[in-house]
Amino acid sequence: MSTSTPTTPSTDELFMGEAIRIAQTGVELGQFPFGAVIVMGGRSIASAHNSVKASMDPTAHAEIMAIRRACSKLYTTSLEDTTLYSTCEPCLMCLSACFWAGIRRIVFGASIADAAAHGIRQINAPTRQVAPFYGDFFNIRQGFMREECLTLFEKWSKNHK
Repeated sequence: MSTSTPTTPSTDELFMGEAIRIAQTGVELGQFPFGAVIVMGGRSIASAHNSVKASMDPTAHAEIMAIRRACSKLYTTSLEDTTLYSTCEPCLMCLSACFWAGIRRIVFGASIADAAAHGIRQINAPTRQVAPFYGDFFNIRQGFMREECLTLFEKWSKNHK
């Protein structure tokens, strides 16, 4: 009789899973399939899904909303020593917001090209091309849990054709 050691999810898996769940909530509410979680010291301090349609605010991307919530909760404009988890590669606006907030580490699933392929209008500016403009500021893990994030895009796409 063999016993197997149960595996526990990595920190990145845990928080990307949370971003995916919050994005799913957004999709169920008719929003775009984006979710973001900000983590500090191994704990989620803020999360949000895209709420552009609900708020009639084109800047209400998941990453921006999560940054706003984290700053408000911590009563600061500096989110140094945090990690942003996002179901999709941050757009130029969101990447710049991370820079201004001091978020150096970003983990994302689907790419900008993936979002565009599912009918979501995007600026074709992948982080690998624009990150050099920010110097060596960012530590980016791309394509993490991409397939799970693409499932969100596919579900959204079926409902918006």
